[in-house]
Formats: sequence, C-alpha cells, structure tokens
Amino acid sequence: MKLADNKATLSFSNGSPSVELPVYQGSIGPDVVDIRKLYAQTGMFTYDPGFLSTAACQSGITYIDGDKGELLYRGYPIEQLAQNCDYLETSHLLLYGELPDAKKKTDFEKLVTNHTMVNEQMQFFLRGFRRDAHPMAVMTGLVGGLSAFYHDSTDINNPEHREISAIRLIAKMPTLVAMAYKYGIGQPYMYPRNDLSYAGNFLHMMFATPCEEYKVSPVLEKALDRIFILHADHEQNASTSTVRLCGSSGTNPFAAIAAGVACLWGPAHGGANEAALNMLYDIQKAGGVEKIGEFIKQVKDKNSGVKLMGFGHRVYKNYDPRAKLMQETCKEVLGELGLENDPLFKLAMALEKIALEDDYFVQRKLYPNVDFYSGIVQRAIGIPVPLFTAVFALARTVGWIAQLNEMIGDPEYKIGRPRQLFVGSERRDVQPLDKR
Repeated sequence: MKLADNKATLSFSNGSPSVELPVYQGSIGPDVVDIRKLYAQTGMFTYDPGFLSTAACQSGITYIDGDKGELLYRGYPIEQLAQNCDYLETSHLLLYGELPDAKKKTDFEKLVTNHTMVNEQMQFFLRGFRRDAHPMAVMTGLVGGLSAFYHDSTDINNPEHREISAIRLIAKMPTLVAMAYKYGIGQPYMYPRNDLSYAGNFLHMMFATPCEEYKVSPVLEKALDRIFILHADHEQNASTSTVRLCGSSGTNPFAAIAAGVACLWGPAHGGANEAALNMLYDIQKAGGVEKIGEFIKQVKDKNSGVKLMGFGHRVYKNYDPRAKLMQETCKEVLGELGLENDPLFKLAMALEKIALEDDYFVQRKLYPNVDFYSGIVQRAIGIPVPLFTAVFALARTVGWIAQLNEMIGDPEYKIGRPRQLFVGSERRDVQPLDKR
C-alpha cells in the first residue's frame, strides 16, 4: 500500500474545522481514502450500507474491473488460467502466490490427494440429517464438524495449523459434497480414488456405484475442472467477507469456512445458478420455447415481479469474463452428451439469443453470466439442482482459505467491528407494570 501524492480534505458547512485524510494507491484499481482516524478527529462515522464504497482490507489475491469485464487471480487473467491450468494449479497460485513448476505441481497434487478421505465417523454424523435435507444444510454441518475431528490444526494463529487445515479442506470438500449427495439418494458412499484427478475423483464419488465400473468422461472432467477454476475466488464478496469477519475473531479455519458456506447458500449469492435453472423449469412448465415471448414481456414489466435469473452481475457492468469460457464448455458438454435437442437446453439457448439481441437487455448490459451456463453444464453432467451451491462452495473453498490466511498475515488486521447509524428510541425509563 503506497501513500498517494494527494490528500483528501473533508470540509463541513457548519463551520467545523476541515480534516485532511491520507489517500493510498493500490497497484491497480481505485485509490482509497483512509478514514481510520475519522472518528477520533471528528466524532463521526461514515455511512455505507452494504460496504459498497468501503475497502475493508488490502489484498493481493484477486482483482476485478467490472467495467472492463476483467478478472485476475494474482495478476493472471481468468481466461489464461482456464485454458492453460487445472484447478489444483490455480489453487496453488491462490494459496502461495505463484503457479507451480512441474515438481511443485506434482507435490501439491500428491499432498491434496493423500488427504481426500474423511473420518469414518462422518457417516454417523450424516445420519442425523433427514434424507431430504437441502445439501447446503448438510454441508454447513459437515464442514463445521471437521473441527471436531482435527484438533491438531485448529489454531488459526499457527502457520503450520493453517497450512494443514487448508490442505484438508481443499481435499475433503469433494468427498463431503459427494457424501451429502449419496446420502440424499440412499446410495452407498464411494471412497476417493488416488489414481484420479481432482475433478475426476469428484465425478467418480458422485456417480459410481459398487455394482459396476464407472469410467470418467474426459470432457465432463475438464468441464467440471473449469467450473472449479472460474469459481475459485471473486474478491471481497459476501461469503469471502463473512469468512474474513468470522476468522478475525480468531476462530478455527473449519468454523470460518463453514460460515462462508452458510453465507453462500443465499439465492442472491451462491444460489444464483440454482435460481437460474429453476427459472428455466418454470418457463418449461408454462409451455417452453413458445412461451419465451410472454416471459420476456413479464420481465420488462416492473410490476410483474418476474426476474431474469442468470443474467447481469452486481460487479460486471460488461460481459462476465467467466461466462464466455463457461459458454464454450456448455457447448462441448451438450455435444458430448448428445443433449443439443434436450427441450430445457433448447429453451436456455433461445433465451440466451433473445437476451443478446433484444435492445432492452443489451442497453442494460444484462448479458448471460457464469451462473446461467454453469447451471446448464451441471444439470447436463447429472448434478441435481439443489447440489449446485454445494459444488460452488467446494470450488470457492481455496479462495476463502487464501483470503483468511492473507488477513491473518496482515499486521493491520483487527477483529471486525462495523459501526452503525442509530435511529431507535432515545434513553427512556422502564415504567412499573401497572403504568405501562
């Protein structure tokens, strides 16, 4: 963090003395006004609901330029990583700051692979849930429960503990998600296989049964790996901020990540791809492709309450850079599985075409986002809709851990304590019961 040449001056119309505030420059992106001493100097706080204009930390992990449609992990464009690297290489980059060379790649893969099994007692933990429980309800419990099994790595201030818990979480998340799925459908759990890739192993644990051999499709394996890369981190979003805030209290890494899982569950965040596919199901039920015109008319009518899910993005005011990559993968997967003529996928492609051509959507820059395509790809692979957000949590785990580690290593980090603008009752006295 570098002090800028200029300072910000805050002046008041009521005659109070003006205040000079330092300005800091990042390596790229907007400068920031340092308001840490504002309360001490003025007795005032800033007011910023949702922290939309507040930098809560300094970070060197992920950079987003929403206007340009740019996403960088440690300086590398997401397009280059998705085309040239696999998920574990990307994980190494996020965790340690650099892409691995051939030896480090092999060592890191071996380390993760050797930690994919979970304690057998996790099976009994699962049995406490109803079979029809939402997978994210199960995942918040399972991830938080890991801290009960690994007492040797729960000190967040110990770098060695953070390292081993990071590897354990990255390695075990696919196993936990697959277990949650198998439990829900009443099939036996499949143990991890050390001879398969990270994505290949997940597919095997999800869809194999003890009855017959399951061959992992290279196209589906690559598609899933790409989904993981595109969702690995996304700067200071709601779930990442939750992990940081939770971790700032000194809680163990498993608890902090469980908090991130819980936050991701919301339909406005991680549940967006689930919401996008449910929207397609609703249009399909109403009459399919022929009813798209009616649906679009409702979307344009502000009073209808009908929303177009999977289009537009809170941060990207241009095309979501991940969406183009996911669109390619989507076409590859549908081609591999012979699903180009599946009614739901035809409906999705028709909706995409309208959104890319209709002036109403183009002017508002409501382009299809990564959630729109990743939902379609996951359904094609065979992942059920309620499990989509759990797959997102699996992918995002490495980003959460990288952010948590960065925060703990920051000498300026303190326990999070947002302020408020109080608008409730002023001081009043309690009256005796008979006088209230």
